[in-house]
Amino acid sequence: MPTAIITGASTGLGRALAEDLSRRGWRTVVDARTAAELHEAAAGWPNAEVHPGDITDEAHRAELVAAAGGRLDLLVLNASSLGQVPLPPLAGYRLDELRAVLETNVVAPLRLVQLALPALRAAAGRVLAISSDAAVEGYPGWGGYGASKAALDQLVRVLAAEEPGVRAYAVDPGDMRTRMHAAAFPGEDISDRPAPESVLPALRRLIEGSLPSGRYTEGQLREVSA
Repeated sequence: MPTAIITGASTGLGRALAEDLSRRGWRTVVDARTAAELHEAAAGWPNAEVHPGDITDEAHRAELVAAAGGRLDLLVLNASSLGQVPLPPLAGYRLDELRAVLETNVVAPLRLVQLALPALRAAAGRVLAISSDAAVEGYPGWGGYGASKAALDQLVRVLAAEEPGVRAYAVDPGDMRTRMHAAAFPGEDISDRPAPESVLPALRRLIEGSLPSGRYTEGQLREVSA
């Protein structure tokens, strides 16, 4: 039974992916900051181990890796922070908020990778980091979040170069109908955005396929599977 750690699994894409893998025969170790919401999400998922906590906490990160055991097939770096809201221009971005975004979206994922590398190496496993088009485009207001995702993309690139036995992917899933997206556009109707479940076929190309390490968009992966 393959094993995956999935962070931020209580809502959105993390929840959809965790449920999908659990029902496809994976053992999943899942986390989120809100315990009640995570337990509600995972109720009924087969072979799911629920570990509520904050990914920026070292003890919690160690707990997730220990729960996975000595072999880890997949590490999904999904938990992230949008940062200061409403989304501000860089001229008004509070530095304490920027530090918090970088801690959650860059430092914590790197540390989790560091802790999980022995188990990933043992399984010739995969790292899947959820990125964004804000990492490569200059959208007003998205400076903090975009900078953090650009840094995460670069960590994935270097990890792929340094760890050839572990596949490392960054993936831009595109706009989705999620809580984070709603928070970024307060008061707007986002019902026209696709549901997170629509991205799962693209992610399976990275989780189950033989694509080389790198950065992909959902559109590229859809074309590959066509």
